[in-house]
Amino acid sequence: MTETASKFQATTDLAVGGMTCAACVRRVEKRLGRLEGVSATVNLATGRARVSHPPDVTADALIDAVRQAGYTAALPAPERTGAEAREGGGGDDPVRRERDRLVVTALLAVPVLVLSMVPALQFRNWQWLCFALAAPVAVWSSWPFHSRALRGLRHSAATMDTLVSLGVVASFSWSAYALFLGGAGDPGMRMAFSLVPDAGHGPAHVYLEAAVGVPLFVLTGRFLEARGRRATGSALRGLARLGVKDVAVRGDDGVERRVAVEELRVGQHFLVRPGERVAADGVVVEGSSAVDLSLVTGESEPVEVGPDAAVTGGAVNAGGLLVVRAEAVGADTRLARIARMVADAQAGKARVQRLADSVAGVFVPTVLALAAVVLGFWIGAGADPQAAITAAIAILVVACPCALGLATPTALMAATGRGAEAGILVRGARALETLRHVDTVVLDKTGTLTTGHMHVVRVTARPKGPGESAVLRLAGAVEQGSEHPVGRAVAEHARRVPASQVLPPVRDFRATAGRGVCGYVDGRLVEVRTPGDTLPPALADALAGAEAAGRTAVEVAVDGETEAVIEVGDVLRPDSFRAVDRLRRLGVRPVLASGDRDAPVRAVAAELRIAETHARCTPEDKAALVRRLRAEGHRVAMVGDGVNDAAALAGADLGIALGSGTDVAAGAADVTLVRRDIDAMADAVRLARRTMGTIRANLVWAFGYNAVTVPLAAVGLLTPMLAAAAMSASSLLVVGNSLRLRTARVSGTARQGRTPVGARRVAGAKP
Repeated sequence: MTETASKFQATTDLAVGGMTCAACVRRVEKRLGRLEGVSATVNLATGRARVSHPPDVTADALIDAVRQAGYTAALPAPERTGAEAREGGGGDDPVRRERDRLVVTALLAVPVLVLSMVPALQFRNWQWLCFALAAPVAVWSSWPFHSRALRGLRHSAATMDTLVSLGVVASFSWSAYALFLGGAGDPGMRMAFSLVPDAGHGPAHVYLEAAVGVPLFVLTGRFLEARGRRATGSALRGLARLGVKDVAVRGDDGVERRVAVEELRVGQHFLVRPGERVAADGVVVEGSSAVDLSLVTGESEPVEVGPDAAVTGGAVNAGGLLVVRAEAVGADTRLARIARMVADAQAGKARVQRLADSVAGVFVPTVLALAAVVLGFWIGAGADPQAAITAAIAILVVACPCALGLATPTALMAATGRGAEAGILVRGARALETLRHVDTVVLDKTGTLTTGHMHVVRVTARPKGPGESAVLRLAGAVEQGSEHPVGRAVAEHARRVPASQVLPPVRDFRATAGRGVCGYVDGRLVEVRTPGDTLPPALADALAGAEAAGRTAVEVAVDGETEAVIEVGDVLRPDSFRAVDRLRRLGVRPVLASGDRDAPVRAVAAELRIAETHARCTPEDKAALVRRLRAEGHRVAMVGDGVNDAAALAGADLGIALGSGTDVAAGAADVTLVRRDIDAMADAVRLARRTMGTIRANLVWAFGYNAVTVPLAAVGLLTPMLAAAAMSASSLLVVGNSLRLRTARVSGTARQGRTPVGARRVAGAKP
């Protein structure tokens, strides 16, 4: 049971059994909706109902309502652990049940089909052998259809099973009549086969091939659909496999013991050996290594971690031994939150599917009425009763609305699973629909387009001085004792210069607030300070350029002589240029909104070729900008990562949060980009457009199929057996079309080839 209670509403998940088509979905939703204050979204592909209800409405009341509609319901079984998911867990497998029933049906039905369709093989009394083989198919193999049809009849409901059951019963009953009373039981009877119904003279026609063909093709379709739905749900099973069964915990006494992962508590220290998965979200307290996050966030390269670095549960330790302090365990881990977001998205329903469900609610009764009208019309027009019954049976079989019910759920499951693998978490179908139509994206600067951390951008040394490397080495040595962000950036950059991996010690270090730091390095007085008014021409030009770009500049003096100007700033992410360029190519207009000063905002906009910028924006200003753009008729997406972006994220048509940002931002967003590169924004747009195109293609096929085949059946141009094959093929085509999303290439071509100019590396940084 997944239940989230609030002051006014609660949300409960139910596992619903017995649903086979969109009409079933519609019936369950309507029955639950009759309860006061209750609304439900039912997913045919997952067999789950997500019910929103007042807190005083119990789960038992919801289950009773579903049962009153003629279906089974229960609270979902607890999710299996990672180990259980890997081992398969045993239990009742619906795909295996479908396979077993299909195998027995095929063994009985194939001889009937062959003898009925190949007159040369028809021996004496062949029809009686076919009757004996067809009887178990019409009763046992078709029993799931019969039982669900009877259950629906008790509740005054007609579904796909009603159509299949009536088709099988009518075909088998007419064949029994023909054999026992219509002259078809003569030992020497031969029957020609035709793809088009034929009401010739002589003995009554035997439709045993239809009686076995309908359940055979429908069961085949069901089995392949179940396989397809299992494939679309592979994302959640993959996430489950990332979990671990037990974990090595280090106690306060230093003794190590292995416990079940469920017993791990926040604050405890646990060990992660090379090749093992991290058991929970935490912070490294001992050791250093590289961790592989590819299966969690889509990161293609391992990430180096050391003391005080955060690690994510499910990541694989690719190097040395790590000791991690647990910060989030169980359902609070990032991996668990990702799994919930994927499950929530797969439970959603697009507007187009709601229309299909509404149509399916009246479709089956309409088909039953049409079959009765066609039967009466043919008989009233003086046609042979055999031809009239054939046409009516064909209508019942061919019109099953399976494809309508599978059109959206299978595509949505495949797309959200593919998105999760690519580091894109989508809340649901509404987000995908909105994302497809977005034409304007408002981008935050700090932490979104930029790294959010200070870096050395450029070092300009005095001509004929000691040189850039030497000055940087001295400045970095002094800044080792500084806690200021600028000082830390200078020291970190100096350590990365190949000739200065180990910085010399500093003596007599002193920091002056608002002025800078100084100290003795290698016997020389080194000062890193706010630039003065008198600088050499080359350094003055560098200072002017830094101010124009909105960067912070510091002056480095050695023994009282100014030797260099170091520019420090928040640099662009390496993929920002590519991300903005791809959005522009997709027809999405970028708008930059930041709380930073005018100069750095203009510099970033110029680098990324963004025409519209807004600087010094408060959270209220960002929200107001989003409202103004929406009022102008734009479909607006907001991308941000901080608390100050939450209001704009919630107010936009679509909020997109970076997974590296705050929980507040992620909570207000419709889409979360788990990957650290914001190029995933364009990937999300591409995936949404492809998904909605797939859904629409599925629905066009589902509606178009019935629009063509039902009239053909009504005028007698389809045999019941061909009708069953066509009906199954329509469902398989829908599922197959959706499965193409599982292999969708969402990343753009910009990943290959030369790095764009705007994505250049910081000077002096390692590749």
